[in-house]
Amino acid sequence: MNAITVTDTRTLVALDVDGTLVDDGRVPPGTVDALDLARAAGHHIVLATGRSLVGLLPVATRLGLVDGWGVCSNGAVTVRLDRSAPSGYDVVEGRTFDPAEVIQRALDLAPGVRIAAEEVGWGWKTSRPFEPGELNGQQKLVTLDDLTARPATRIVLAALGIRRYTDALHATGVTVTPMGPDWADIAGRGVNKAVALDGIRQHLRIPPERTVAVGDGVNDLPMLAWAGRSVAMGHAPAIVRSAADETTGTITDGGVLPVLASLVPAVDSSLSPLAAQIATAEASAPGSVALRVWHGAGTDLSRCEAWALKDGRWTRHAPIPSGVGATMRAIETAALEAGLPYPRGDEGRRRAQWRSVTGDGPAGFELPLSDV
Repeated sequence: MNAITVTDTRTLVALDVDGTLVDDGRVPPGTVDALDLARAAGHHIVLATGRSLVGLLPVATRLGLVDGWGVCSNGAVTVRLDRSAPSGYDVVEGRTFDPAEVIQRALDLAPGVRIAAEEVGWGWKTSRPFEPGELNGQQKLVTLDDLTARPATRIVLAALGIRRYTDALHATGVTVTPMGPDWADIAGRGVNKAVALDGIRQHLRIPPERTVAVGDGVNDLPMLAWAGRSVAMGHAPAIVRSAADETTGTITDGGVLPVLASLVPAVDSSLSPLAAQIATAEASAPGSVALRVWHGAGTDLSRCEAWALKDGRWTRHAPIPSGVGATMRAIETAALEAGLPYPRGDEGRRRAQWRSVTGDGPAGFELPLSDV
């Protein structure tokens, strides 16, 4: 894989969760550091998962992705992750459909089918109990009338061999995604990960060719076809691997790591995470860089970002994830470790020449990494 050069623009990196970033609940070593470096290079990391929002939020937190975009429920729900929001997120779009016809068709084909209707941000309304772990979030038993009373973002149908009824269910005007022989996810017509991701891409004004997608499941096929560069995990089924431009290692091998590494400039592997992220931001920025920080309630930093001077204007380039919770002195030390000496004060003073910034937070300061 060829590394992205510093002259390239930012990239939208769409990552499946289960089987790509998470292995049976375990995050492979090095994954969070690799995600942090990709973000420090200015790339937009977007989790795109079949999980519901309730299932996405805890894994996003574990991965350090508490700000940014997310696609849930195989494209039915688009969210903006925002740690300053009361719930930690804002639902940007929920793509709903009338589930009545497909539910009736499922009951005709498989009378014992278990049905669940997604309640975004909470859990599921169900016709019968599902086993713990089968669904993300809470469950509430309801009547069939309750399940069909209003539009839904997603319906789950679970019955022995229900995959063989995919065409008959699809004929009711919905999107059917078999997640195994006995399980089918149902969404509105034309709803998939690619549709949701392209809405985010357009909002961020990223060219189609500057998109990367990594996944391992049949539900990732639309996303892989959409991406400018598509990568299948090594353990993915043959149909998924044949649909992708590249195949990387398995989840056990940490297959997503070389993909993320190919998107960032090379930095000294002996650097601390904070120093490595600062070095990555400086190397990938389109112009001179200043590190901007904002305090929380105490001396620790609530935000740390790299800003770049481009066409005579300072613009936000990338977050420095490891700067959150650090101190201004730690930022100075990490910049020096990265080989980026900053301007000092007047002769005889050894402290860094921080300067105030206004209009973007309660207590902002910036440290230029040059004399600009």
